[in-house]
Amino acid sequence: MTTSVPSGLPVGDLPCPGDTTTDLATPAVALAVGAHPDDVEFGCGATLAKWAARGCRVCHLVLTDGSKGTWEPDRDLAELVATREAEQRSAARALGGDDVVFCGFADGELSAGIEERRVVARWIRHFRPDVVLGHDPWRRYRLHPDHRAAGFLVTDALVAARDHHFFPEIGLAPHRPRHLLLFEPDEVNHVENVEKFANTKIDALLEHRSQLTSTMGIAEQVIDLDDARRDLEGRVRRQLRAHGAGAGFAAGEAFHRIDAL
Repeated sequence: MTTSVPSGLPVGDLPCPGDTTTDLATPAVALAVGAHPDDVEFGCGATLAKWAARGCRVCHLVLTDGSKGTWEPDRDLAELVATREAEQRSAARALGGDDVVFCGFADGELSAGIEERRVVARWIRHFRPDVVLGHDPWRRYRLHPDHRAAGFLVTDALVAARDHHFFPEIGLAPHRPRHLLLFEPDEVNHVENVEKFANTKIDALLEHRSQLTSTMGIAEQVIDLDDARRDLEGRVRRQLRAHGAGAGFAAGEAFHRIDAL
């Protein structure tokens, strides 16, 4: 975990590399924020499943409508949006959560602007999570603009959600979560042990059936869900092994953890 030598001043302390932390105490409420339907399942699905199994209330906030999630030029996009919302609800249930909010911002056009920040801050104040999870906006060489914007929306909204003087018109009391976990991290300093929850993560990902080819890279000719699962399972398990290895876990999900919120 990256720490700093405290000066007592609000800015300016130099980060000092520290040990990687593992396994937060199970939060009462976790809010996972994804740019698109399926991003949360990829980024932290096994961690959410572990916490849900231990009694955590797991909440999803999906920022965009997922309307560009197809390679079919003639696809009915309104139908695709409805399909992806249904898939996301099923995936959330597979992880053990039922609270799913769709912000409906245009896929591929997400902006980390003031109005978007107001929306995310509102939901942080509404759900009052102990832990927020989201994209790491500082990951180098990130190509997708929505992932960058989603990461900055989370960090900016956390600052707004904690202070009375940001967006008082929301009408909800300020809230300051205890931890922020950024998935797809540029710098890993926290790992969750998810050895018993790999299957649940895969189950949740397979609920996003409209994305099997375009996002998950499963060959178009694979039409049997069992074949699709075998195709995806090997890659997911390899990634979980790689994430867990640095912490001595057989399977892990890696994050950048920030506690100074």
